[in-house]
Amino acid sequence: MKIGTVVITLKEALILNKDELKQFKDELQTKIEENRGLNAYIDVNTFGDGVPIAIKDNIQVKDWSVTSASKILQGYIAPYNATVINKLLDAGLSPFGRTNMDEFAMGSTTETSCYGKTLNPVNSDCVPGGSSGGSAAAVGAGLAIAALGSDTGGSIRQPAAYCGIVGMKPTYGRVSRYGLGAYASSLDQIGPMTQNVEDAAILYDIISGSDAKDSTNAMMDDKVSDKLNAERKLTIAILPKYIENASDDVKEAYEKAIEALKAQGHTIVEKEMMDAKYDISAYYVTATAEATTNLGRYDGIRYGNRVEGANLEETYIKTRSEGFGDEVKRRILLGNFVLSSGYYEAYYVKAQKTRHLIKDEYAKIFKEVDLILSPVAPSVAPKFGELANPMEMYLSDIYTISVNLAGLPALSLPIIKNKNGMPVGLQLIANAYDEQTLFDGSLSLEKEIAYS
Repeated sequence: MKIGTVVITLKEALILNKDELKQFKDELQTKIEENRGLNAYIDVNTFGDGVPIAIKDNIQVKDWSVTSASKILQGYIAPYNATVINKLLDAGLSPFGRTNMDEFAMGSTTETSCYGKTLNPVNSDCVPGGSSGGSAAAVGAGLAIAALGSDTGGSIRQPAAYCGIVGMKPTYGRVSRYGLGAYASSLDQIGPMTQNVEDAAILYDIISGSDAKDSTNAMMDDKVSDKLNAERKLTIAILPKYIENASDDVKEAYEKAIEALKAQGHTIVEKEMMDAKYDISAYYVTATAEATTNLGRYDGIRYGNRVEGANLEETYIKTRSEGFGDEVKRRILLGNFVLSSGYYEAYYVKAQKTRHLIKDEYAKIFKEVDLILSPVAPSVAPKFGELANPMEMYLSDIYTISVNLAGLPALSLPIIKNKNGMPVGLQLIANAYDEQTLFDGSLSLEKEIAYS
């Protein structure tokens, strides 16, 4: 491909010489400036002279303003690099631009950002998904070779599906969370957002691995990209009843994917999973409880911009009232409620029991299969304003959140475009720490689908 166009893949970019990379980055910056209206990028800082990778605004890059798209962190300058950033630099890649996101990763549309909404690169009337909507839009619009996002309940996979790109959530603990702005610590995971499956495997290899700075790290350093094998024959579970409430577009994509997997020689078996309404309940109780704790530090005293009040209590109230947006406040209130005396047993403890049931259900299925084929979202990207009701927004994550609750790896890839040209993505889910099978199966499906 011609150097200087943004359609170059990560694999191709890694073999460019220094002069070619500089030319490419100059042209990339120009194209980003020409497409400011998309609002995929908050700004375009650079760090190092390696292959440019866009970075979500909740990942620390030394000397960059990193704000998690919140007013309360305006003016904060990161004093250190996240582990994933150091791994990028060590591999000859470099951070290139901060991408827009939902405030503190709380949202499914990138509309809660203090910087304004990001547009879907396929149709500007539609949302790009969230919370990693800026990263997805940048890659989908050809304004980034690849990007890093974070996934708490589908925040990589759902915007990837809406924007027609590949998004991968690693097994919990595979990628260090050191330097990631915390939303829900037991669910968050950084992952790659790329143009194709092979690029996702390459970027995953670069950012994954052991890190003593993260106490939840799996301390595993095995790699997958040099062993990719689309010819492996796998047993893949499908979930006919699970998709009954999905849109016709999603059902059509699901059928096409099943036929493609059969054509590649994979064995297809039908399985059932419990109603996803239990996933939603367990997820939002768990995530908001953890978010309440994590965001308690932003009080204008220890962290965050301060709004002075007449006394300490008023300073706290004014700082948090003016610093946080409505969706963040909503989740803080809910988190405080489920952790409060008298409700902890009724809500939080039950949510953890349900989480255990979800994990056991996946474990049972994976005793018999290698992968599970699932929708990513109930429909294609909705138009702005269609998910104004918070409950409707929460339900848009119905197919992704169980993966985070169980700590499993999953990869979203585009399957078809609907009659309006909007991408429809599906996800493959693998057993914990089995990223190799996930990438092999995804590469096989991608090869047969030939999405463009």
